[in-house]
Amino acid sequence: MKFLNPRYFTSSSKTPFSLSLNPFKFSPLSVSAPPTFGSRNPKRGPLRFRRYCYSFCFSRSASVRAAMHTSPPSILVKDRIDLTEKETEIFDRLLQVLRHFTLQTQLRVAGGWVRDKLLGKECCDIDIALDDMLGREFCEKVNEYLSSTGEETHGIGVIQCNPDQSKHLETARMRLLDVWIDFVNLRAEDYSENSRIPTMRFGTPEEDAFRRDLTINSLFYNINTSSVEDFTERGIADLKSGKIVTPLPPKQTFLDDPLRVLRAIRFGARFGFVLDEELKTAAADNDVKAAIADKISRERIGHEIDLMVSGNEPVKAITYISELQLFWAVFSVPSDIEPSTPEECDRLCVAYMDSASRLLQLVESSSLTDDQKRLCLYAALLLPFRNSVYKDKKGKKIPVVSYIFRNSLKLKASDSDNVINMHNAAEKLLSLTPLIIKDGTFEIVEGDEHKETIDVPAASKLRILTGLLLREIKEFWRAALMVSLLLYPKDIVSIKNSSSEETELNGLKELFNRVENAILEMGLDKVWDLKPLVNGREIMSMLHLKSGGPIVKEWQQKLLEWQLANPSGSAEECVDWMNQTQSKRARTE
Repeated sequence: MKFLNPRYFTSSSKTPFSLSLNPFKFSPLSVSAPPTFGSRNPKRGPLRFRRYCYSFCFSRSASVRAAMHTSPPSILVKDRIDLTEKETEIFDRLLQVLRHFTLQTQLRVAGGWVRDKLLGKECCDIDIALDDMLGREFCEKVNEYLSSTGEETHGIGVIQCNPDQSKHLETARMRLLDVWIDFVNLRAEDYSENSRIPTMRFGTPEEDAFRRDLTINSLFYNINTSSVEDFTERGIADLKSGKIVTPLPPKQTFLDDPLRVLRAIRFGARFGFVLDEELKTAAADNDVKAAIADKISRERIGHEIDLMVSGNEPVKAITYISELQLFWAVFSVPSDIEPSTPEECDRLCVAYMDSASRLLQLVESSSLTDDQKRLCLYAALLLPFRNSVYKDKKGKKIPVVSYIFRNSLKLKASDSDNVINMHNAAEKLLSLTPLIIKDGTFEIVEGDEHKETIDVPAASKLRILTGLLLREIKEFWRAALMVSLLLYPKDIVSIKNSSSEETELNGLKELFNRVENAILEMGLDKVWDLKPLVNGREIMSMLHLKSGGPIVKEWQQKLLEWQLANPSGSAEECVDWMNQTQSKRARTE
């Protein structure tokens, strides 16, 4: 049986079939001439696309940038904070501690909790600032009080300060009424000319407010007086006008703790607020970029990026990073990449992510978990690096994507592995897609995309190839399919205006749904859970082998392919096929 490679159909095929690799102008089953946007010499490797194939992505990222320069939104901010029953109970308990020890301590909830409550949002992240003692000391007072009343005391966790990584504040944590609460002291910072590490001292509420990252995060809720305090005198105003502003000059604020740049971007994207112009200038400053790379830990950078990608506006956040020329400070890569990084690679990364995000919104993606959606966005963002490698100290070639996850962002190794697997699966799905959605007869060419399998009819071979691929990528197959659609090239001539872009994106949605439905109709969802009808020991017994080895592994693969080709086959039928195949092989040898 002859199999044609589906990526290069021509009119000479048995059944006229050509795939338009423009997924937006979707007509995959129409007869057309070979595409002219790319070329391929079979002796020279895979199809290469010209630069304008990415025009759709770039036009979309431009629209994202335009949306970021709109006027500030009008935000509804509450006049007072309404406490939940649980919050009231917690705060009352803390005030009881003050009264029991006759303490004059002022207890203030700081930062995000105040901001979110004023916006009418619930928040479980309670950070309490103390004006006259360390957080650890107050936690000990809480336990003393609980002990005096016969109640259970709680463990105290202390996170030590680390000035070298811009972590200047010791934080104590304890669980109170089933809620984790952080306790810190109000602080002020004094800098000398020759040191970037400040001298710490107890500060006033005003000093503490002004040293915080953003005015909207510098608000306090005074538990003692049940009132909101705005010591910068602009926190509430900026919250109402939707502005991201630093309390002090932004460059000095960012040099103090460069992570504040990423926090400003994250909050701007999350709330749809506008970044202050002076803040944007400071964020793009070379000194600040150097501080991001050198002064803060990669774990803290990775945590902020992961919050952005998992948030409600991931594309807007990463677009800010690109526009402020921070992309390479955040997503640092080795210097010896092969092939070298293309021009405007950061824009291309954002453009891919934008397309994936919009496709996720269009497709009924309820079958994708939040984590699968998150990794799908990472896979799209890093798609330009899918074939890039670098050499480690031992000369071994390592994927650049792995470096970004493990070194630049210090995220989980499993995240890196899953994204790399999605990239590999996306390439294979790109060539399998026209076959999966094709009705009628077809032929496949054996090649890099389609490994040789057992001799079966074409439809069964397709089920084998698709099933083997899904067993590699497992539950991430839908996310990989979505990423594969981003690899379809796009002719710039077909893009005229934003309405055509929507039409073309709907074509991608249609293609996704067709492939997904075809895979489900083949009964391949959860195929990775398929158990072998004949195990290794049984194979060894049939072949009269005393131990396993390459021969057993080969037969395990063949029997798996037989199961995929014969989904309703029994163990007896599988054994019969193996015996017949083995007999034929023995006669030919």
